[in-house]
Amino acid sequence: MSSYQLKNGVLTVSVDTSGAGLTSIKDKAGLEYLWQGNPDFWSGQAPILFPICGSLRNGEAKIGDGKSCSMGRHGIARRCEFTLRHLDSDSISLFLHADAETMKSFPYDFELEMTYRVKDRSVIVEHTVKNCGSEVMPYFVGGHPAFNCPLNEGEAFEDYIIEFEKPETAGCPVLTEDGLINVNNRKALLDHASSFGVKHELFYDDALIFDSLESRSASLLHKETQKGIRVDFKDFDYLGIWSSANDGPFVAIEPWSGTSTCSNEDGIFEHKRGVRILGPGQSETLAYTISVL
Repeated sequence: MSSYQLKNGVLTVSVDTSGAGLTSIKDKAGLEYLWQGNPDFWSGQAPILFPICGSLRNGEAKIGDGKSCSMGRHGIARRCEFTLRHLDSDSISLFLHADAETMKSFPYDFELEMTYRVKDRSVIVEHTVKNCGSEVMPYFVGGHPAFNCPLNEGEAFEDYIIEFEKPETAGCPVLTEDGLINVNNRKALLDHASSFGVKHELFYDDALIFDSLESRSASLLHKETQKGIRVDFKDFDYLGIWSSANDGPFVAIEPWSGTSTCSNEDGIFEHKRGVRILGPGQSETLAYTISVL
């Protein structure tokens, strides 16, 4: 594993080749915005979700022409070593190519390239997926960046809010114990409102999965100072907001291209909502942006 640092005079950002995830976002005053992975709460920081977001029913699905796939929550990329492709002072690209080990879980010849660019007060996160094989390839991709909450000493978790760019009337489906989505059980969260207060008990039943937002940005802000971060996710149809059930001092804001298997879906990968399809040789890029406010 190697670690690399990007700088632009405003932000200093670190990325590891193990999982190709962010490991630090600091402003010029040295304030750390990214969760630092305390294992007492959650050892992760900003894992890459590929080729699924969330969970499959029983960890498996039928896929392609008579094949199957099996993997844990959020897929396989987060546990893989990526290779450096490009590095300069304010950008980096790392890639993962399918091998015999990934084929055991996801039977496709793919390449996943992660590119990070630091621009002004923002980090642009690009996921480029390429189908390197000779058959059609379905997939999902997403991010899972977690941010310190509170950011500063003397503040409390409950001093923060989640604020969307538009007023929303939205509920979240309740997740089952194995992380699947129960489409018949939803809890109301927003009623013509653009924000809600952060409370630990919101996450005692796992993540909040927003599947009908009009907004394409969400911010984690101190309700008085308005300091925090914003995540813009125009390329993603779903958004997860999560913290650990043991009162972790962080909030993850997670752009997803799809979700866990729903209770009204069968066990076929291509039937999952939000599935993306690449023909042989095709590639596409989905990006989101983290901005320090």
